[in-house]
Amino acid sequence: MTSGPTEAPPADTSPVPDPTPTDPPAKPRRRRWILEWAIVLVIAIVLAVVVRAFFLQTFFVPSTSMYPTLKPGDRIVVEKVTKSVQPGDIIVFSRPAAEDCGGPPVPDLVKRVIGLPGDTVKVRDNKVYLNGKVLPEPWLPAATDESNPYTANYGPVTVPAGDYFVMGDNRTRSCDSRMWGPVKGSSIVGKVVMIIWPISRFHFF
Repeated sequence: MTSGPTEAPPADTSPVPDPTPTDPPAKPRRRRWILEWAIVLVIAIVLAVVVRAFFLQTFFVPSTSMYPTLKPGDRIVVEKVTKSVQPGDIIVFSRPAAEDCGGPPVPDLVKRVIGLPGDTVKVRDNKVYLNGKVLPEPWLPAATDESNPYTANYGPVTVPAGDYFVMGDNRTRSCDSRMWGPVKGSSIVGKVVMIIWPISRFHFF
């Protein structure tokens, strides 16, 4: 009795594991990490420069001329895109050449807009009249010092074309357009939009 053909053992079909990948050298990884962070840092610096140059800028308030709205030590943010301003807006502008109020010279000042080009401004009995009507000023401190020369009657004056009449909220302690005249519209840096420091005084305008 003869036996049939012998069957071959089944082929091994189990998957063959891939070889373990070799980790890249540590030095190229470190270089790539440094390069990525350098790119991020450069982009952040460029964005900060662009934002500061064209959109927003921070300023430090050194004096009491805008008290109590702004206090010495406040850090404010100025929006530089919108150049159109209205009475009541707080603006930062380049120091006028005629400003000589005895304090340390600073490149920029902050005041509140009172009169626009063509407006007539006068002060009587500590009240501001804009085009013959009393200007509501809820931002002013409640008390005034009648003995201070800055409370003297002023005007009337008509604001020249392209200029703006500005005053400080601390009316009895502010050296402003009453002393050195209106400011040029071209000198306006921008409008104050918020106080960011100290945190306790964080506030949007």
